[in-house]
Parts: sequence; structure tokens; C-alpha cells
Amino acid sequence: MQHFTFGRNNGLRVSELSLGAANFGDRWGYGADAGTPKQMLDRFAEAGGTFIDTAASYQRGESEENLGKMLAGIRDRFTIATKFSIGGPDGTGVLETGGGRRAVARSVEGSLRRLDTDYIDLLWVHFPDLITPLEETVRALDDLARAGKILYAGLSNFPAWQASRAATLAELRGFIPIAGIQLEYSLVERSADRESLPMAESLGIGAALWSPLGGGLLSGKYRDANARGRLTDWNRLVHTEDGAQKTAVVDTLLAVSADLGVPAAQVAVAWLLERARRSPTGIVPIIGPRRVEQLDDYLAALDVDMGQDNYDRLDQVSRIDLGEPFNKLAAEGVLARGGDPAVMRPHPLGVR
Repeated sequence: MQHFTFGRNNGLRVSELSLGAANFGDRWGYGADAGTPKQMLDRFAEAGGTFIDTAASYQRGESEENLGKMLAGIRDRFTIATKFSIGGPDGTGVLETGGGRRAVARSVEGSLRRLDTDYIDLLWVHFPDLITPLEETVRALDDLARAGKILYAGLSNFPAWQASRAATLAELRGFIPIAGIQLEYSLVERSADRESLPMAESLGIGAALWSPLGGGLLSGKYRDANARGRLTDWNRLVHTEDGAQKTAVVDTLLAVSADLGVPAAQVAVAWLLERARRSPTGIVPIIGPRRVEQLDDYLAALDVDMGQDNYDRLDQVSRIDLGEPFNKLAAEGVLARGGDPAVMRPHPLGVR
């Protein structure tokens, strides 16, 4: 598995896939069987993976606890990312959540204890806090870095305007830089193409992309009425064929899968990996297997060569309407029609 820096504004080295640990436990009533997380961690490491993503809230703290046990003696071989802001096993009340200094400090101390580690490689703010001033959260992250408790900081599920403002505040005030953003992205969820990914690519910020299979929709399995998975057992963070475009995406994905002779899930992840390789900044899909077999499918995607034509087929069918002002810019020739907002052209009339 290849490694690269997570964006251009930092030296954090990450593997090209991140192992999401949301299923490393069963306190949610949905997760991996006992013993399976260790098998998946070992298999991921054997494939060269080093980047692990968890959160204080995952499995009500059990994910971090299990990771702490599994990483005993080998912790420094991995980059560990965790998240705070929506509470965890220490509480979910008004004093334990949000981006205020107290909530940040308490959550990090709890994560360090559960992970059985002295430091967190990458601390994500899980969700934006629309009450606490952004300056306070950014300063709190810097204080944690100066205390040696975190090495890098990132923002998860933040609107692009908030992420870019936080990055600018950190840069101007000499705080720890915002190393990355985390958000949902897949062939059935490409809203980040409007603002978030162009922003990250412009500022040199890394991007970690969760739910690369659209909650299982892109495996194609839910076209079988008897299929079971996240949709039937948990019914959270999933997509369904609730629109013509999603149906067209699944149709095209299954056709490409048949042409290549590999499972649809592998093709979906392979497309995302190729999208990442074409980016000027570090983009990492976060995979979230619940079984070893699912992990093997994800890893197999690293070796899928879909070719330019198949990449373009999937890109075209999944592309979203960027809306304004991008459609106006495309009409004026400043932006390639339907293209990447990060790629701007000189105005044809010479207007600046």
C-alpha cells in the first residue's frame, strides 16, 4: 500500500486507505464479532496499511478501548486518528459535547486513556459547534499540540466556509495547522465536489472520505430483496435508490463490474482511489468493514485497473449539478463545463 503526506501543509504520512474502526465493538448493537477486529487490524497491517480512524463516540468508547488493547507494543507503527465533540462514554450532556475548551480537554483525556497511548496522531473535531467561537476551538487544538497530546488537527463534517476560516485563523495566528477535513464521498454522494474538495485541494489540506460504498448501496447487494447488511440490521448512514441518478449509478457500476470481472464494491472503491490519485492533495478513503471478507474486498480494490474509459463512465453518471456560481462560470468559459471547480481558466474576454 502506498503512503503519502496528508495534504501539502504538513508532514503527516498516511496509507492510501484508512481503516475505519466504527465496527470495532458491539455496544451499538451492530458491529464486528469478538475477535474479528484484531483479525482485520492484522490483515490491514499485512497489506501495508497504517492509518486507523476511530472516535470517542464509536461503540460508546469500545472502539477506542479495543484499539488500545490491540495496539499494545505496536502502537508506534500506526497513525491513530480519533474524534471528539458529540460526547462518548464519559457523557453526552451539555458539558461533555461541543467544541469548547473544556469539552475538548476532557474528551482528549478520555481518548488517551482508552487508547492507552501518550499521544493522538490526528485529532478530528467530529462536527461543527455553532455556539462556541471557532477561534476558541482552533486555539484549544493548538494548546493540545503544544502539550504533546496531539500531533495534528482536522475537521470532520464541516462546511467549506468554516473549514477554510479555521485553516486561515490557524495560519495567521501561528497555531497548529488544520491538516485535513473528513466528509462523506462516494459515487452516490459527491456534494463535496462543489466546495469542500476544491477548498482542500487549493489550501493543500488532506481529505479523508467516509462511506465509500454509500452504506452498502454500491455493493449492489440491496437489489436482492433478501440481502442483509447495514440497511437491514442498523438502517443508519445508508443510501437507497431513491432517485433516477442513483439507479443509473448502480446500473453503470454493475455493468463495469461485469466487464472487468470483479465485484461492484471493488470497482466503487477503485474509482475512488483513482479519483484520489488524480488530486493535488492527499485524499484517503476510509473503509469500514465489519467482517474480514469485506476488508479483503476493500484491499483487493488496490489492484483493480479500471482503465480511463470505465473511470470516465462512472465519473459522468455520478457527477452532480454544481449549481451557482459554477454553472455561470462554466457558461462564461471560466470553468470547464461540468468540470472541477479547482481548475479555473482565464476568462475568454480577458476579464480579470
